[in-house]
Amino acid sequence: MKKIIPFAILVVVVILAFIYPGNVAAAKPGVFDKADTAWLLISTALVLLMTPGLAFFYGGMVRKKNVISTMLQSFVCMGLITIIWVVFGFSLAFGEDVGGMGLVGSPKSFFMMQNTTGVLWGTIPVILFAMFQLKFAVITPALITGAFAERIRFNSYLIFITLFIVIIYIPLAHATWHPQGMFFKMGVLDFAGGTVVHMSAGWAALASALYLKKRNEVEEAHTPARISYVILGTGLLWFGWFGFNAGSALGANDLASTALATTTTASAAAAMSWIFFDILRGKKPSALGACIGAVVGLVAVTPAAGFITVSSSLIVGIVSAVVSNLMVIWRSKTSIDDTLDVFPCHGVGGMMGMLLTGMLSTKSVNAAGAEGLFFGETTLFITHLKALVIVSVFAFFGSLLLLKITDLISPLRVTPEEEVMGLDISQHDEEL
Repeated sequence: MKKIIPFAILVVVVILAFIYPGNVAAAKPGVFDKADTAWLLISTALVLLMTPGLAFFYGGMVRKKNVISTMLQSFVCMGLITIIWVVFGFSLAFGEDVGGMGLVGSPKSFFMMQNTTGVLWGTIPVILFAMFQLKFAVITPALITGAFAERIRFNSYLIFITLFIVIIYIPLAHATWHPQGMFFKMGVLDFAGGTVVHMSAGWAALASALYLKKRNEVEEAHTPARISYVILGTGLLWFGWFGFNAGSALGANDLASTALATTTTASAAAAMSWIFFDILRGKKPSALGACIGAVVGLVAVTPAAGFITVSSSLIVGIVSAVVSNLMVIWRSKTSIDDTLDVFPCHGVGGMMGMLLTGMLSTKSVNAAGAEGLFFGETTLFITHLKALVIVSVFAFFGSLLLLKITDLISPLRVTPEEEVMGLDISQHDEEL
């Protein structure tokens, strides 16, 4: 019976999608700009490429017997999350606010694919904006998978990420990016998802690692399967991140150019800082370290990309790399089995990006932003501190609750025998 539940839900959702006469909330006639539309089409494709990139990035780090399982956990998000987003996710995230709390959009706009004309804001079609935002929703649960890699049942994983998108991600997206959202009205600046994507995934990762507990690794040490996969994944992520950050300008303009430049610079600074920090600690410079550092820089600059100068992005890259490296060292000395250090890299990287945005943001880059702490204003930094606490508590404890609910529906952990066998065989009957 438990195996039937996910499929039954999917069938009901698809049937309703065809019979419900919904509209897109707040869509209105508008004039489309061809250059803006072309850039967002490209950006949407770039962001989608990040999910396969993440699959290679994570897949190369796990043991050989779990590569396929780990990569599939990323790939499957492109299918499952797309269906959820098209049917009701986009409407709940970007529909007219309900209840005045700034946490969820109107259910009157369910099944947005039935009416996709007009614009929400900017100069791009609403359907394109919806597809661009879909790619952010797709990669967020995929980020979590590195924390519980090598020990989660695939069917249970599908249930968990469905709950996560609806209960955690969508409210954060609405609160942060919708003009009527709670954080938006507070004055929180999150250009491309440091709060919505990386902090939420990072705290969910920590909750998952604590809930699922340690792997049974007595039979072998953890040796990465393919460092070459990690390098390939990093390249795809870095390439796709230009759509992630520069695309969030929602137009082909100066702001998109600035976001592209700050993204490049922060990632480069973080990659080199990770290598140099390892050398100072007496370690050899490694490809794995360079790749992790580059991704940490990309994570940290995400909320700040369209609000800071290029010189400030150097600071973001250097500081975030050192702090995340120290967190990885700390985590390794604890009993927390965050398999691929998702929380130290994505969670802490996202928090550092949020705090550094509060320090380094300047209206000289983006008039819609605010002056940060380093420019003599304290308001933005204090606002970001408040939001950081709220998001952390919500994402961590909310994820713990969802893990428990999922576990009651379908056991989360594989058996010890299945873990020793490897998830590629035990969950998918496939081999690398």
